[in-house]
Amino acid sequence: MRILITLNYYAPYVSGLTNVARDVAEGLAARGHDVLVLTTQHDRSLPPSETINGVRVRRFPVRVRLGKGVIAPGLVPAVIRAARTADVVNIHAPMLEAGPIAAGARRAGTPVLFTYQCDIAMPPSLLGRLQSRAMDASTTAAARNSRAVIVSSSDYAAHSRVSRALAHNQLVIPPGCHDRRGGTGRFRESDGLHVGFLGRIVEEKGIEYLVRGFTALSDPEARLLIAGDFAHIAGGSVIARVREAIGRDDRIRMLGFLADDDLPDFYASLDAFALTSVNSFEAFGIVQVEAMMAGVPALVTDMPGVRTPVQETGFGTIVPPRDSAAITSALRKLSTLALPADGPDRARALFANERGVQRYQELIDEVLEGAGRGTR
Repeated sequence: MRILITLNYYAPYVSGLTNVARDVAEGLAARGHDVLVLTTQHDRSLPPSETINGVRVRRFPVRVRLGKGVIAPGLVPAVIRAARTADVVNIHAPMLEAGPIAAGARRAGTPVLFTYQCDIAMPPSLLGRLQSRAMDASTTAAARNSRAVIVSSSDYAAHSRVSRALAHNQLVIPPGCHDRRGGTGRFRESDGLHVGFLGRIVEEKGIEYLVRGFTALSDPEARLLIAGDFAHIAGGSVIARVREAIGRDDRIRMLGFLADDDLPDFYASLDAFALTSVNSFEAFGIVQVEAMMAGVPALVTDMPGVRTPVQETGFGTIVPPRDSAAITSALRKLSTLALPADGPDRARALFANERGVQRYQELIDEVLEGAGRGTR
């Protein structure tokens, strides 16, 4: 089949949204499909066209940048043209252009699958409010023009700003997560409690609350390992805020960006993984599930979607958001929790990447069969 995928940021950019789109694209390409990704040239050093792991990628120059948002005028017309010869179009949002793209693809007679990852944060200004309204209107239009609206969890979808739009033909497909077992634990420094965080160093992660919760521990052998990019972040990083919270605590390590090959060793170095998200711009947390799959329990905040993997596997604990004292208490009690021995197995059964790709494949087959269309 000819599968067209579109989004604003694609590999090598790293975020939960881009990683989901990449895994779907590469997973379907590995099954023999012709997969084309149309996206923006968010970094001018990236080539306009290349093939990555069997996926054809075309990038369009960015003319305007508004915080996390980028506008590439050539993208929408190119997607609509490509939709005419595609069997199915998969939009990964939030994406300001999602509404016009979905409407154009529908006019071309091509089914649209709309994957909505999360709400988007805008500054609390007049311009920010206008951008939020425009984004939500585009999301609503895209959902109405789609054959299926894919969400990571019904919990998150029910609490989203655009929950009414997401209820249209809703289907839950959790993000695919990779099995990172087999590491050596080379990041471990002592016999004390080792807590890890992995992700972009951005506001929605609530890392400063994790830092303050950890610094209240008295064990000199304990370590907090913070891994993630803060140099190339759309909309900017909060690294200064995190460093201020760290202060002079020499038990905390800033590891920076870790490549995929480093992740098995990172997870193998941990006793607990922490995802202390603070707002609705975090919808799931692939990294917490990959930690679980590697045998590491997760400490997460009680946020829609973020809490779902712990609720479904029982392999971790949930604390209130923005509550450093609760994080401290949970870390102290972690070793005494009666966690299910089969927690990692449950995580792998529910959230393995291949399972996610298979569900996309089944959905595409169902949509095309229902539309009475074979491959072109």
